[in-house]
Amino acid sequence: MPRPNRIESRTASRRALLASLGLALVGVGSTACAQAWPNKPIRLVIGFAPGGAADFVARTIADPLGRVLGQSVVVENRAGAGSSLAADFVSKAPADGYTLLIASPSSISVNPALNAKLTYTKDLLPVMRLTSSPLVVAVNPGAGINTLQELIAAAKARPGFLNYTSSGKGSAPHLGAAHFGKVAGVEMVHIPYKGGAPAIQAVVAGDAQLTFGTPPSVLPMVQAGRLKALAVTSPNRTPLVPDVPGTAEAGLPGYSLSFWYGFFVPAGTPAEVTSKLFEATQQVMQRPEVKTALAREGTEVALSKSPEDFVAFLAEDNRFWARLVQDAGVKAE
Repeated sequence: MPRPNRIESRTASRRALLASLGLALVGVGSTACAQAWPNKPIRLVIGFAPGGAADFVARTIADPLGRVLGQSVVVENRAGAGSSLAADFVSKAPADGYTLLIASPSSISVNPALNAKLTYTKDLLPVMRLTSSPLVVAVNPGAGINTLQELIAAAKARPGFLNYTSSGKGSAPHLGAAHFGKVAGVEMVHIPYKGGAPAIQAVVAGDAQLTFGTPPSVLPMVQAGRLKALAVTSPNRTPLVPDVPGTAEAGLPGYSLSFWYGFFVPAGTPAEVTSKLFEATQQVMQRPEVKTALAREGTEVALSKSPEDFVAFLAEDNRFWARLVQDAGVKAE
């Protein structure tokens, strides 16, 4: 086999050097891009209609987060399919840090447990848990139900007569209500809506008798006298809603449920970007005015220690919700 001449050797060496420099420049460009983030507005996508809990939490956070990051954070509502549409949309967005999802167990744990065809979670990167809170069981004042025990008695007396609303099929309120029916031994009819606000309005209007709703959706109507709160879904009273009994105090000690909201980005988002987002969000969520605004609506700040901590939390939480789906007998349509 003939040996390469000097010109060929120099040419091959030059090509190798240029290839190495090209790879290095790609790495530098990627790092520089991450360091420059953000240099344009960020979309914060919500899987529910305006006026519900997710919308309230997102809009409470968006403005101060934008000020810390130096770019606008624009809230975008993409309601439908129990918030799965929004999660799927973000999972397919460019992994550049400019599309952010605020999600709850509905889209991350419940809907994939209901429908094995939903695989978007593998394309979402958890960043941090933001909040935690119980649900509120509330009725139309004209229903003649004043306590949780009266609700259970009414439901047992007329199986399938009482209608309850939720923010969508597969949402945490829907699953919470289905689990309530199993624990209490009652049968009620589910009426799903595309968000917490329309679900609450339906009960206020008398189109349904009760709702399992998020505190930001329910409490303003309770305070206005248009709904009556029977219990929160934690065993004991919470300082966030001090005038409403927990389920144990209200006579159903075997029932407990809480839910959370958290940030997710498309998988593949640079680590430098997720780190900046985590640090900026942590700073915002610790602000007294943000904590006060959330607490006023029955939502507690509950931050992950790190993205890895959130991942570990989700592993356990997914098992909880999948077990709840099975136990409650909730089926996909």
